[in-house]
Amino acid sequence: MKQRSFKEERKEMVEAQLISRGIKDPLVLNAFYKVPREKFVPSEQRDESYSDFPLPIGEEQTISQPYIVALMTEALRLKGEEKVLEIGTGSGYQAAIIAEIVKEVYSVERIAILAQRAKKILKELSYQNIKIKIGDGTKGWREFSPYDAIIVTAAAPKPPQSLIKQLAISGRLIVPVGNLYSQELILYEKRRGRLRTTNFGGCRFVPLKGEEGWK
Repeated sequence: MKQRSFKEERKEMVEAQLISRGIKDPLVLNAFYKVPREKFVPSEQRDESYSDFPLPIGEEQTISQPYIVALMTEALRLKGEEKVLEIGTGSGYQAAIIAEIVKEVYSVERIAILAQRAKKILKELSYQNIKIKIGDGTKGWREFSPYDAIIVTAAAPKPPQSLIKQLAISGRLIVPVGNLYSQELILYEKRRGRLRTTNFGGCRFVPLKGEEGWK
């Protein structure tokens, strides 16, 4: 029996895991059709690249389940011209998905080995619109703020104030908020003087470590 190509697996993943669960945004779906997830997965896990669960990438970190990546991306309601901040580069996969949609992506990763690996993969895939730095993601990346959208790919006890400050008016921040064992995926929308919240339900992420996260 002929083994399926990664391209075929990618198409099936989009249809079975994303569209069937209600992901509708054509920009998001198109990004998932294009980005080769297998490039961001450790070689020993490559056969599981398009499976419906998170995978370990080393350093006690994971590449999130495809559906969660899609849900978080769609929640930001990106149109194409935005400047986006990502907290927790990890494998680089989420940054690549967003970079297919928007103008600029800035990503902060505290673990140097992951940041360097992600940079290498993204360079090999010819992404020109992603900048990565090593640092405390809970403090954001003030130099390029304000951001139209911020995505946090690790669990915080509460949304870091530095990130809220770096969000543009009408900007959107999505972050898993809760304890170390279970969280809710919350979208914060910055209106003048207040934050509007939308709860996207339960989730489970690795902890966001840093000055404004878990110590």
